[in-house]
Amino acid sequence: MSSFWSGWIIVLTVANILGCFWLIWWTMRSRAGEAAQGDVTGHTWDGDLQEYNNPLPRWWLWLFYITLFFAAAYLALYPGLGKFAGFLGWTSHGSQYQAEMDKAAEKYDPIFKQYAAVAVTDLAAKPEYQEAREMGKRLFLTYCMQCHGSDAGGSRGFPNLTDGDWLWGGSPEQIQMSIANGRNGMMPKHGPGEGGLNIGDEKIDQVAAYVMSLSGRNVDAAKAEAGKEVFMTIGCLACHGVDGTGNQMLGGPNLTDGTWLYGGSEGIIKQTITNGRAGVMPAHKDLLGDEKVHLLTAYVISLSNQ
Repeated sequence: MSSFWSGWIIVLTVANILGCFWLIWWTMRSRAGEAAQGDVTGHTWDGDLQEYNNPLPRWWLWLFYITLFFAAAYLALYPGLGKFAGFLGWTSHGSQYQAEMDKAAEKYDPIFKQYAAVAVTDLAAKPEYQEAREMGKRLFLTYCMQCHGSDAGGSRGFPNLTDGDWLWGGSPEQIQMSIANGRNGMMPKHGPGEGGLNIGDEKIDQVAAYVMSLSGRNVDAAKAEAGKEVFMTIGCLACHGVDGTGNQMLGGPNLTDGTWLYGGSEGIIKQTITNGRAGVMPAHKDLLGDEKVHLLTAYVISLSNQ
C-alpha cells in the first residue's frame, strides 16, 4: 500500500470516529428556545399525536461512547489504520502466524500420518477408528458443509453424500479423487441464446417426457417415444448412456433412479434441458494435503454406510 492511500485511510477513519463523537455530543446538548426535558416540542401529527423532548437513556448513550472508545483503542493496538501496524505489532503473517501453524503441525501431524497408513475402508467402518471419523467430520464441517450441508444431505445443485448415489463414482479411489482434484460438471444448453442448440420447445417437452418415463413416471406415451428419438439424436446418450443410466467417467447422472440433483419436477427438468447446468467441485489437495484428504474420504464413505 502506498503512503498516499495509507494516509487517506487514516484520515478518513479518524475523521469518522471524531465525527461520531461530535455528532453524539451535538445532538444531546441543550439549545436556546428548545422545550425543557419532558415538555412537548410543539410538533403534532394526526391531530393529537405530540412529540416530547425526552433524551436517550444514559445507558444507551454510554453504549455509543463505549463503542467509539473500543474502536479507537483497537485501531491503536492492532492493524487497521493504513500501514500503521499498531502498538502491539500483531500480524497474521510472518513469524507469529507461522509459529502458531508449526505448533499445530507438531501436535496433529503425527496423528494424520498414523491414520494415513490405514486403508480408507477400515477408517470408514471399523469401531476402533471412530476418532479418525470424528476428525474427518471436523474437516467436513470446516471445508464441505457450505455446499453439502452439515448433515451431508446436500441441497439443490449440491449432491447428497448419504444416499449412495454417486455422479463420479462411489469407490474409495473415485471419492478420494473427487475431493483431491475437484470435478467440473457441465450439462449443455439446448434452448435458444448464445451457445444453445435451440432444439425448440416441442422437442424439449418431448425429451422431458422421455426422461421422466425412465424413472417410471406416468407420462404421455407418444410424447415420450418422440422424446426418446430426440434423446438419441442430439447427443444426450453421450453422457447419460443409451439406457439413461449415466456415465460416471463424465459425471453424467443416472436418469432412471429418481434421484435429481436440481429437482425432478417437469418444470425443473425442462429448465435443465433448456438452460443447461454447470457444477464445480473445488480441488482440496493443495489446501488440505494428502493425509487430510485421506481422512475426509473415510468420513464421506462412512456417511453412506450408516
